Amino acid sequence: MLLKLLLVAASALLSSLAARRFGHAVGGTLAGLPMIAGPIMGFVLLQAATASVRDIALATLVCLPATVAHLVVFAWSATRWPWWIALALANLAFFGLGALLPLVQLPPALACALALAVLAIGGRLMPRLPVVPGAVAIPQMELACRVAAAVAVAWLIIRSAGVAPAWFSGLLLAVPITGNVLPCFTLPRYGAAATVALLRGFVRGLSGFGAFFVMLYLGLAVWPEAAAYAAAWGAALAVAISLYALSQRRVASAA
Repeated sequence: MLLKLLLVAASALLSSLAARRFGHAVGGTLAGLPMIAGPIMGFVLLQAATASVRDIALATLVCLPATVAHLVVFAWSATRWPWWIALALANLAFFGLGALLPLVQLPPALACALALAVLAIGGRLMPRLPVVPGAVAIPQMELACRVAAAVAVAWLIIRSAGVAPAWFSGLLLAVPITGNVLPCFTLPRYGAAATVALLRGFVRGLSGFGAFFVMLYLGLAVWPEAAAYAAAWGAALAVAISLYALSQRRVASAA
């Protein structure tokens, strides 16, 4: 348990440090990657049967549209209301849609395709606000508070993932932990435009999250567990890096 929570703390800290050095969009991209769910799935893979892990991976993919809905609702709410209202509305969207999606019982191939399609259009659904790119001044105390909040939220998820039924474990793994924590600090201190940039970057990183779980689900059916897990991480990083490079090209061409 301690090692898992340390991984969560490292994820929140690295994402915040990336925002401090490179800007909110880069911090969001790192936060969207499976830096928390990936290690959790590694621990679950060591403890549970392969079939159970595939069930959890598929359930997570089924719930990914709810994760995107959370981020989009948070972004739009941040342009009008304070962080606590945006947080409440975003989680209402997440848990409401996330509870309904498993009831549809989509075929696995369609569930994977839907998850990737929603991720592809998620960034386009965000509000368009101008933001100045570059380093962000994040005080040490705020960094500590971000990490503590992320660890507190993750503790509940880690206690349930792999123990609860697969659909509920999948829903919990799809909860955007840093997507709940980081915007709540960003909005009151840096404003709506910075929050939208953070969440847009989060969607970009979440594409790597989706690639991770698609590759894990498919890979466990044909490869040894270690090979499938390594391939899942390779897919996540390749997708996130490619999308970030594409976004940088667009920014350069627009300038």
